[in-house]
Amino acid sequence: MGIYLNPGNRGFWESVRSEIYVDKTGLIAETNKCINTEQKFLCVSRPRRFGKSMALKMLAAYYSRGCDSEELFAGFSIAGHPTYQEHLNRYDVVFLNMQQFLIEAAPGKVTEYLEQEVLEELNEEYGTVLKGREMGLAAAFRKIYAKTEKQFIFLIDEWDCVMRERQESETLQKQYLDFLRNLLKDQPYVAFAYMTGILPVKKYGQHSALNMFWEYSMTNQFAFEEYTGFTEHEVKTLCGKYDMDFALISDWYDGYQFREFQHIYNPRSVVAAMKNRILSNYWTSTETYEALKIYIDMDFDGLRSDIVQMLGGGRVKVNMRSFQNDMKNFRTKDDVLTLLIHLGYLACDSREEEAFIPNKEIIGEFENAMSVSGWPEIVRILKASDQLLKDTLNGDEKSVAEGLDRAHTEAASILTYNDENSLACAIGLAYYSARKDYRLIRELPAGRGFADIVFLPLPSVKKPALVVELKYDKTAHTAIQQIKDRQYTQALNEYAGEILAVGINYDRDNVNKPHSCVIERIEK
Repeated sequence: MGIYLNPGNRGFWESVRSEIYVDKTGLIAETNKCINTEQKFLCVSRPRRFGKSMALKMLAAYYSRGCDSEELFAGFSIAGHPTYQEHLNRYDVVFLNMQQFLIEAAPGKVTEYLEQEVLEELNEEYGTVLKGREMGLAAAFRKIYAKTEKQFIFLIDEWDCVMRERQESETLQKQYLDFLRNLLKDQPYVAFAYMTGILPVKKYGQHSALNMFWEYSMTNQFAFEEYTGFTEHEVKTLCGKYDMDFALISDWYDGYQFREFQHIYNPRSVVAAMKNRILSNYWTSTETYEALKIYIDMDFDGLRSDIVQMLGGGRVKVNMRSFQNDMKNFRTKDDVLTLLIHLGYLACDSREEEAFIPNKEIIGEFENAMSVSGWPEIVRILKASDQLLKDTLNGDEKSVAEGLDRAHTEAASILTYNDENSLACAIGLAYYSARKDYRLIRELPAGRGFADIVFLPLPSVKKPALVVELKYDKTAHTAIQQIKDRQYTQALNEYAGEILAVGINYDRDNVNKPHSCVIERIEK
């Protein structure tokens, strides 16, 4: 057992011994399909704290020759799979944590240091095969394969750290990518290669140095959706075990979605909430909001408006295809939004090509970033939102209309009311503080249509639900009547509390007082 060659199963052993371990061994069945096929190169990228390193430790424990992992995997889902015994502990595994090499190597010498370290272990294991002459790492693997016919599985963690932490050094980046290409591409000794990081494979123009890799990222995980984070079923099971309220956990940590699995949760945050029994910002505490601030302050036309719309509970269109998969070369706002998706600050609906802020944990980071940035008008709206909610719950229609007027004045330089959708985003922003006690739902199917915005109280919150209907150049009374006529409150049949119908109209011709409001209590 070595550091890099066949590192053994201790890392996975520690994972399964932890108080909370969710069985993700089904991932192994997917990787088994790829061994010695045209699909044997996988790049699976996810945000920080989404279980990337744990997955690699699991794969190392399963594939590594020289350790007996059968007892370790007993009882987990992979143990019942037809391919389980075929590949269990049958390969020489090379485990490379690129972050370690980047930190320890002399400046500009990352690949040289990596070769030196791995060659030393290869010589210890295969010294009789390699003796006689000096050679590079790829040549050493080729010679071992030629003499023994043994293949290797390569597991590469933090593969993209050179792109992220040496953004200015394109020479180092290209040298690094060329090294990986020479090490892996078209080499007979490679049975399978799985690398993970935050970013997909780096592009240069229309091509990639690592174009043999099949990519699975936060924009589309394909067969790996279930293993990207915790699923809804897994979180419900944990909530039952730890007596936690699923609705509250969902409000804080749900929001990432894919084609089949529409509810994916941040695993680190869920585990921390279960262990500590406190809902808080756990995932982003590993980052600094300064990182987010850099990107949302980028001066691309329409970026600020898009972010404000998402803060208001809306979604924005995003073209994810032009992104170069690095953290430096941005040409459009879409590139910035796509990076934020890969970093986990945004979620995406790949079918609709839309981005949105996933949950309460992340929206707090946007608030922090804006508070120290050039967004004073938005910060003022957020601070005023407490009073706006109080006025609404008190039925003070005049004060609500005046509060919305002020919010519109503040946001006018960033967000323009073009239609009812943009009006809905602005209203969602104006009621920002309501999210402490409410779940905001846009376009909720209700009665005979869709309610524009519904604020549903979180469990244990003793406040009325709000059904908000928005009108454009009509009247607030028209909005209230629509709530009644189309029976929007039917969507809240399982809600036993009080309901307020809130009708809001924006009148473009009334320059001084563009908003009007009517509030009524609705009997179910």
